[in-house]
Amino acid sequence: MDVIEGNTVVSNITKIVVVVARFNKAINNHLLEGTIDTLKRVGQVQDENITIVWVPGAYELPLVSQALSISNKYDAIIVLGTIIRGITEHFEFIYKSCNFGLSNISISNLVPIGLGLLVTNDIGQAVERIGIKGNNKGSEAALAALEMINILKTIKNNN
Repeated sequence: MDVIEGNTVVSNITKIVVVVARFNKAINNHLLEGTIDTLKRVGQVQDENITIVWVPGAYELPLVSQALSISNKYDAIIVLGTIIRGITEHFEFIYKSCNFGLSNISISNLVPIGLGLLVTNDIGQAVERIGIKGNNKGSEAALAALEMINILKTIKNNN
């Protein structure tokens, strides 16, 4: 029986792009710190192989991710953003559009997308997810992206 599992250490030529929403920047900066720390410390990704792209908000994450995925320059994309529920339905439109779009991009282009998109009811829930009081979801997105790079490489090499 074959079992395919990825590890989180990647080759020294692995290129990763991190797309970060500027809206809710105070939260997203912490996600970015966790992402970069994990890429370097765990994945052994070199500074020169990490690109950071800032976009206005979460709604722009899929468009930029699509452009980056079809550029064939990156082994994985990590998206970071925070969507906090407000008093209108805008919240649901944004997070559903983002999740659907990012999922389609990853599947259609066979590019791993580490999803560091916080969707919370309030700022307190967001703070709980950025590493101040516990786990950093940016770090978790980086780990998922690193592992998926290796899983996809293994699948390609086994065919």
